[in-house]
Amino acid sequence: MARAKVAVLKTKPETVLADYARLAELAGMRAALAPGTTTILKDNISWHFPYLSANTTPWQLEGAIGALRAADLNDLVAVHNDTVVTDPDRGQKFNKLEPLYRRHGIVERYNCKPNDLKWVVYQPKARMRVLPRIFPDGIEVPEFFFGKNIVHLPTVKCHIYTTTTGAMKNAFGGLLHTKRHYTHSWIHETLVDLLAIQKEIHSGLFAFMDGTICGNGPGPRTMIPVEKDYILASSDQVAIDAVAAKMMGFDPLSIGYIRMAHDAGLGCGDPREIEVVGEDVSNVNFHFHVGDNLASLVGDAMWFGPLKWAQKLFFRTPLVYVFVFGSYLYHDYLWWPLRGRRRQQAFAGGSKWAKLFASYPG
Repeated sequence: MARAKVAVLKTKPETVLADYARLAELAGMRAALAPGTTTILKDNISWHFPYLSANTTPWQLEGAIGALRAADLNDLVAVHNDTVVTDPDRGQKFNKLEPLYRRHGIVERYNCKPNDLKWVVYQPKARMRVLPRIFPDGIEVPEFFFGKNIVHLPTVKCHIYTTTTGAMKNAFGGLLHTKRHYTHSWIHETLVDLLAIQKEIHSGLFAFMDGTICGNGPGPRTMIPVEKDYILASSDQVAIDAVAAKMMGFDPLSIGYIRMAHDAGLGCGDPREIEVVGEDVSNVNFHFHVGDNLASLVGDAMWFGPLKWAQKLFFRTPLVYVFVFGSYLYHDYLWWPLRGRRRQQAFAGGSKWAKLFASYPG
C-alpha cells in the first residue's frame, strides 16, 4: 500500500491561487479523481455570517476550481447542506462563494431542499459502527453522489464535540439528511461510518483544507480567528485531518474519529507514517485549545452527559424545535452582535487575508 501523502504549503494573498495549483500537483489530485466524471464540490459553511475562520474561503474555492479545471475535470457541481443555525443561501452570499460559482458556470444543488436531490436507502458493504442502530429504517444518502468524485473544502479549526473538524467532518453535512443530529452522541463513530460509505460510493476522494485563517477555541463558529498562512491537500481524508490536528497542537491519535478510522484502515492517522510534502511542519504547533460556549455546555449535557437518556424525547419529538430556536437565538442574536462582529472587525483591521476577502465581489 502506498504511503499516505499530505501536501502543505505556506502561502500569501499574492500567490494563493497559484499555490493551490501547486498544492494539487504535490498531493496527487489528478491520480486521486476519476477522469471524465462529475466532481462534487462540497464547501463548508459552518455559519452563514462572514465569520473568517468558520467557512470555506473564496480563494480556497477559486483555487480548487482552477486546479480541477487544469486537470481537465470540468464537470463541476456544488452541493450545499442545511443546519439548524446555517442558511445555505445566505452563507453562499455572505461568504462570497456564490459569485464564484456563477462566474465559473458551476451548478449549485441542495441536499436539504425538497425535489432537488433524491435520497435513497443504501446498504454499506463495510462494517458499520453506529448508523444502522441510529437509523433502523435504513441509511439514506443522496442518490446523486453515486459514481462521482467529491472534493471537500474544510478549514483548519477546532470543534466543541470532535476537538478538530476537517475533511472527515465535512461529509457529515453532505451525506446525512437533516436528522443527522440523532448521531451526536456517537459523532466519532458516525464520521468513521461516513468515510467508509464515501469510499464505496464515490469514484474519487480529495480535500483542499484552508489554514490561511484558522479557528482557535469553541468551533465551528464561536472561535478566535488566527492568521497562519497554510494550505493543505490530500486524497487521504484521515491523513489530512491528522496533519492539521498535529499542527493545531493536538495528538491526532487521541482524537476518536481519527484513531478509529486509522485502526479500520480507512486512512492513516499516525503522523509518523504520513509523508508530508511541500513545507516541513514537523515542529509546527499552534497551541490551540477548544474550550466551551453556551451551546456546547447544553450539548454536552444532552448528548454525552446526565441527560443523554432523554435524547429521544428532546430530539425526536417536536421538542427539538425548542433547541433549534435556542441555538439560532444564541448564535445569531446574542453571540454574533455582542462578540462575533466586534471580534471580526478587530481581526480584519490588521489581516492581509481579510483585505483579500474584501476584494472579492459579493
